[in-house]
Amino acid sequence: MSRSEHPTVGAVTGVLEETYPLAWAEPWDRVGLVLGERAAEVHRVLLAVDPTVAVAREAVERDAQLVITHHPLLLRGASFLPADDGKGAVVTALLRHGTALWGGHTNVDRSSRGTVGAWIDLLDLQGVAPLVPGASESDGTAAAHGSRRIGLGAVGTLPAPTTIGDLTEALSHLVPATARGILHTGDPDRMVRTLAVCPGAGDSFLGAASAAGVDAYITSDLRHHPALEHLESAADPSRVPALIDVPHAASEALWLPLAQQLLHETMPELEVLRSTHRSDPWNGRAG
Repeated sequence: MSRSEHPTVGAVTGVLEETYPLAWAEPWDRVGLVLGERAAEVHRVLLAVDPTVAVAREAVERDAQLVITHHPLLLRGASFLPADDGKGAVVTALLRHGTALWGGHTNVDRSSRGTVGAWIDLLDLQGVAPLVPGASESDGTAAAHGSRRIGLGAVGTLPAPTTIGDLTEALSHLVPATARGILHTGDPDRMVRTLAVCPGAGDSFLGAASAAGVDAYITSDLRHHPALEHLESAADPSRVPALIDVPHAASEALWLPLAQQLLHETMPELEVLRSTHRSDPWNGRAG
């Protein structure tokens, strides 16, 4: 196949936005094409959780014409992007190489082919319902390529009961390894059959997990006070869901194989790579 036959940035991002409609994103989110020319040709794509300096340099080294990340580069905006600033270095490296950048976030989180779908598949959850449906979950925005809108987080039943300790141990072998590992609350022998899961930061949904009546809630970035207040909300700890805290980047990295599969299915002529860099900020631990 000649280079002229390769798809364009616009065609590739079009598949992404058919699968993960931009209208599915939260109002505060910043999703879509961040950098690059829609008419530029693409023959190699790099997938990553975060658009870090290391990922941008990797894209240049591996000659990728498009980087696709889960987290936005400029979620809070920026007035200055000098090359000696982290985000400025990302922009400079990618634009110099002619590499485009597309970011999906809460639109991907809602999809059966996104982060929540990856967790449903990983846990083989049955009878799935959204943890937080939201006011606009049935707004009529259609998706393609087998993607359906689930909601922010999911609630379901495991195929067989297990314990908090065994579930946490199993997850430690199923998600990318991190220095911190995976944490859980309470008695490791507590039985678990029903679960709530919210990939990424989910302590704002602790109340929803309790209201769902599940045995345990899996999410990331659980802070001291919200987690402790959740556990202390009943005198009997078995009356509130146990908590399992998975590092944020590891939780959302489960989407990358699904994105890779999507592009292989829809554009088999593309070479789709996954980044070798893990963006979990912690490299070591003691004690």
